[in-house]
Amino acid sequence: MTAARTIVVGDIHGCYEELLELFDRLALGPRDRVVCVGDLIVKGERNGEVLELFMSDARLSSVLGNHDRAVLRHWRGEPVTLKPSQEKCRAELEGGRERYAAYLDSLPLMIDLGAHLVVHAGLRPGVALAEQAVEDLTELRTLGPDRTSREGTPWYEIYGGDKTVLFGHWPAGEPRRGPRAVGLDTGCVYGYQLTAYVVETGEFASVPARRVYASPRGSAA
Repeated sequence: MTAARTIVVGDIHGCYEELLELFDRLALGPRDRVVCVGDLIVKGERNGEVLELFMSDARLSSVLGNHDRAVLRHWRGEPVTLKPSQEKCRAELEGGRERYAAYLDSLPLMIDLGAHLVVHAGLRPGVALAEQAVEDLTELRTLGPDRTSREGTPWYEIYGGDKTVLFGHWPAGEPRRGPRAVGLDTGCVYGYQLTAYVVETGEFASVPARRVYASPRGSAA
């Protein structure tokens, strides 16, 4: 019998067809576990189908991404202004609002895989896991005054915790690498690729985007 694997997938952003193709590439088995780094939805075209798949397949789980969180906060009635891509996604999902909101509300901010830890954006170096701010976990890129800025020292270049962090949020053509961190957002929704990392072997698997769904600039990834 094939050994069970833990497969961590980068930001999906509603790229349902690419996700299924990635599962085929990996020959996903009944004993495998899939964990997404968050941002299941927004910017792509098949957000509802991605959510339905994650909600219906017990092998699949995810942490909460910043775009997932924005739509959820809106549904909760919190004072949040949705970006155009988020509002478009919200409208697409409105018919299943209660079910989708309940699912997104159930997603944790981090998933502990033993030697690895999955978060959406990053960890603040030197801050205990229990004290990490939700904004850092879902939005952190660099360590300057603006956590969302792409200019400055990336958090993963400094981070040196006990666990290897698997994260998304900050798209790049290839997985980002730090001493104790691996970034898996390879920009599928921007026309690049959807990438997975197999925890047990350290291997990567990717499939190309079917097309460009969104511009990589103009709104925070």
